[in-house]
Amino acid sequence: MPETATAPTVATAAPVPGLAGRASRTGASPVREILALTARPEVISFAGGLPAPELFDAAGMADAFGRVLADRPQQVLQYSTTEGDPALRGIVAERATGRGLPTDADDVLVTTGSQQGLTLLSTALLEPGDTVLVEDPCYLAALQIFSFAGARVVPVPRDDDGLDPQALDEIVARERPKLLYTVPTFQNPTGRTLPVERRAAIGAVAARHGLWIVEDDPYGELRFEGEPVPWVATFPGAEDRTALLGSFSKVLAPGLRLGWLRAPAVLRRACVIAKQAADLHTSTVDQAATAYYLAHADLAGHLERVTAAYRERRDALLAGLGDALPAGSRWNRPAGGMFVWAQLPAGYDATELLPSVVEHDVAYVPGAPFFAGPADAGAMRLSFVTHSPEEIREGLRRLGAALR
Repeated sequence: MPETATAPTVATAAPVPGLAGRASRTGASPVREILALTARPEVISFAGGLPAPELFDAAGMADAFGRVLADRPQQVLQYSTTEGDPALRGIVAERATGRGLPTDADDVLVTTGSQQGLTLLSTALLEPGDTVLVEDPCYLAALQIFSFAGARVVPVPRDDDGLDPQALDEIVARERPKLLYTVPTFQNPTGRTLPVERRAAIGAVAARHGLWIVEDDPYGELRFEGEPVPWVATFPGAEDRTALLGSFSKVLAPGLRLGWLRAPAVLRRACVIAKQAADLHTSTVDQAATAYYLAHADLAGHLERVTAAYRERRDALLAGLGDALPAGSRWNRPAGGMFVWAQLPAGYDATELLPSVVEHDVAYVPGAPFFAGPADAGAMRLSFVTHSPEEIREGLRRLGAALR
């Protein structure tokens, strides 16, 4: 008789190993979660820093993609070098030189958004336990990146003009940090711009104590008024120790996911190796199309249209905040960028108020998650770029009704 097959006995499966500590200690971005909460089309959201989609030069970008795909498809659809498209790097270098920072194409690494540049710098510079100094409040994704690196984050005291150079000097001497991270122009979340004399002081502190500076500038070209302020990287003491990050997300379109990193050779080479391990290189066709667009389109005219629209939207937001927010509230008047920073009076908690505000089909981002130090419970970030002036006025009417 044939033997009867029997099913093998399966022992109870052992649990899989746990997540890395960095994954457990780093939370999701509150901004991204609020964006999901407010995705309904009827919601007027001041929460996300989303560039106005109707201002994208879709026709110009479509022409650029069509041209590079027609002219050299085998090249632009192929693997490429980690450092990036030579033409795009050359254009970035030329534009940086035009803004007062002499730069060659070889000084530039193209990244998948400027946020990847910050991740690469963190990978290249930080060991677990290293100290990082940040503005307070600080760009949320930077706090996530430094958390993943296992860094110890220390906030630098600030005032209405941004971080305090004297406090920075004292903290650097005491804490011996590896780097300072700053968004000195139209900062996220506050919209503040660091004055020239404070930028010079940062360079002097870094040179005196030995410190890397990471200068993030995604918003600098979105200026509505006043004169441009030189990059920190241009000041004495900062030249040989500043990594400058830039982005095409705000001037062209965030969906391209294109940014760039300019850094001293040793640090840039380490970032190239880190990028090889991360994604080999940034999208070849996106780089080629963007290089074509920048070489042939009227970027200055495009930026003029964008900044004119954003200026009008900022003014609409500022004009209505007095009626929308409780008496005793404070807010600033940014000269560019995408954000207004508001502070409700004592006794108000912007995080606790948000669910009831969303019920009125309007939203903002509470300020508390942006702080590395003690949080201001009444703070909120309001983005003015996504909606038209008419929608902004209606959103403020809803916000006022919710807060009352």
